Amino acid sequence: MPSPLPRWRLHQAVRHLRRNGVIAYPTEGVYGLGCNPWSQDAVTTILELKGRSAAKGLILIAANFRQLLPFITLPGEDRLDAVLKSWPGPVTWVFPASRHCPWWIRGEHLTVAVRVTNHPVAAALCHAFAGTLVSTSANPAQSPPARSTLHIRRYFGQITDMLLVPGRVGKLKGSTPIFDAITGNCLRSG
Repeated sequence: MPSPLPRWRLHQAVRHLRRNGVIAYPTEGVYGLGCNPWSQDAVTTILELKGRSAAKGLILIAANFRQLLPFITLPGEDRLDAVLKSWPGPVTWVFPASRHCPWWIRGEHLTVAVRVTNHPVAAALCHAFAGTLVSTSANPAQSPPARSTLHIRRYFGQITDMLLVPGRVGKLKGSTPIFDAITGNCLRSG
């Protein structure tokens, strides 16, 4: 599938991510702030931008299921089938975290929230980066999530080292729903 972004834009974003930079990019329902999940410095920058506690944990997105494997512990086969049937798509699942999942991603939890995205820009970024990305709504705490580049500029216009990746958000009216991969229970409605 061809990328919705010009090749130079993808290369620019990947270079920025590899230098521990933060990007703002469109997702299924809102703009997200993203970075390399293995970079504690980059994650700390996102948490500071949002005014968010590290204890809450963050969502990871991927272009395919294999990209998530270093971060999660697999549930039983029947539960995994239910998860995989919803992907790629705008559904986030909470899995038990693997022993390799950094604490700055899972926060105070023993779990991690993950999604295989079907948003063309977000998926293209994960493909080009060859890995998962942090995906948290682009907004300061207590403010509505950004749904356009204008909102990003209003919230974070003074931030000079954040790279803005243009594109339209998907059709969701807000953040993705979140389910527990072990129980199937809904943890956040969409």
